[in-house]
Amino acid sequence: MTTTLKKPQRSARKPKGDGHLRRGEILQAAERIFIAEGYHGATIRKIADEVGVSSTALYMHFRDKDEILLEICDGAIEQLLNINLEISARPIDAVARVRLMLDAYMAFAMDNPNAYQLVFCGPAGVLSEAKQAATQALGDRCYEKFVGVVREIGASGRLRTGTVDSAAQSMWAACHGLVSLLLTKSGFNWAPADELRAVLLDGLLYGLVTD
Repeated sequence: MTTTLKKPQRSARKPKGDGHLRRGEILQAAERIFIAEGYHGATIRKIADEVGVSSTALYMHFRDKDEILLEICDGAIEQLLNINLEISARPIDAVARVRLMLDAYMAFAMDNPNAYQLVFCGPAGVLSEAKQAATQALGDRCYEKFVGVVREIGASGRLRTGTVDSAAQSMWAACHGLVSLLLTKSGFNWAPADELRAVLLDGLLYGLVTD
């Protein structure tokens, strides 16, 4: 008996007039493709098929997949930077601001899992240092805003152990570790995510900061 293999169905093309999609639609589709296929497996054709347009139409918005990936990363980091800027300006205790920043960071990861994994969990070296320079600078600003609040805690003599840098990096690493596990090991019988976040923050801040 002969079996005839059917070609996979391609996404339907958008009607004329709808083909010039907003950049946001392309970016959302690209996030899914990058996660599913990896950077090297993702192609302009696959991204175009995902959103139902021709490759030519997609090139009207982006030069190549590097530009798409960079815009995804820049958009994610810019959102986190704006969150940190807003929280850092609040007239409340520095410890409370640090807690809010870390919780917002984890909430962002859970609300934007594809973008988060591309920015913070993706393989290094897929883009040149020159192409990533602006993204790196944006990330440095975001991190420095967080460290600045930790520095306030250190200046008041309230750090129980470590330095400002080691305390800030330990807190960030712990939060990243939790959300990365929640995103990539979904089959595990986790406690509720909100509870895990609260317990982690309690442990970090009670362990690192004196009353």
